[in-house]
Amino acid sequence: MKAIRVNQTGGPEVLSYEEIPTPSPAAGQALVKIEASGVNFIDIYFRTGLYKHEPPFTNGQEGAGVVEAVGEGVTDLQPGDRVAYTGVPGSYAEYAVVPAARLVKLPDSVSSKMGAAVMLQGMTVHYLTHSTFPLMPGHTCLVHAAAGGIGLILVQVAKMRGAQVIGTCSTAEKAEKVKAAGADHVILYTEQDFVAETKAITHGRGVDVAYDSVGKTTWEGSMNCLRPRGMLVLFGNASGPVPPIDPLMLSQKGSIFVTRPTLVHHIADRQELEDRARDVLGWVGQGRIQVHIGQEYPLAEAAQAQIDLAGRKTTGKLLLIP
Repeated sequence: MKAIRVNQTGGPEVLSYEEIPTPSPAAGQALVKIEASGVNFIDIYFRTGLYKHEPPFTNGQEGAGVVEAVGEGVTDLQPGDRVAYTGVPGSYAEYAVVPAARLVKLPDSVSSKMGAAVMLQGMTVHYLTHSTFPLMPGHTCLVHAAAGGIGLILVQVAKMRGAQVIGTCSTAEKAEKVKAAGADHVILYTEQDFVAETKAITHGRGVDVAYDSVGKTTWEGSMNCLRPRGMLVLFGNASGPVPPIDPLMLSQKGSIFVTRPTLVHHIADRQELEDRARDVLGWVGQGRIQVHIGQEYPLAEAAQAQIDLAGRKTTGKLLLIP
């Protein structure tokens, strides 16, 4: 089978399109014929070595397709089942072996491409809005990178929860997509000071929560957008990792809270995975949220997909198609 391998960490050039043996499922696993793979910043973090994974390995953490075979002891899946998953390395390939406990069945109303587009980002949005800071009517949230794959879903779900949404993005074209997703206000951070604009929108109060996946270039500004006792949720490093934070700063800025959550700890057990996936796939299947697939790339062009994602040249979700 064909796969995208990382034989040493580094830039996009280390992504190698190779022929490797098709794996066989061990006990408790299923072999999935991948029909679409999601492209995410976490893939870049593993490729560069920011997140540790001993090379060589197959890049990618999210995929959807059809069960080809199951290993011993797997009773709730069978060949032909349509499934999706996230959080298991190796999705940039034609086939992947995945623990059966990490697979969820796709409803008939959700395509494999849509399943691959929404598992990581949709469930990330679910925990951000339902667990990390449970949004309710009356809350105001700031969403950075609001035109990205997570951002567009986050805007929609925040509005579903009854919150007022302020989104940031880089271009007027992206701003139109953010507005179409339901944002109440959109700030072009390339032309406007997002802190000053946020304070003006909130009449000086600040937002209840700032959802920041950008990191290095925005985190301090995000803090300055918060109301007293507000929360900064750092859940990505698109511009680089955030430096160490002096706890005294949190007091000085209004007894604010800072957290750095990740999806793996919010789908750690089977029940929580099923609950979040059921909600997210249900929203998609019922048309309650729209998932924008920005671009599809052949598997061999994984490097270009990651370059485009990192360069903020895209909107919505990027997919690799084996």
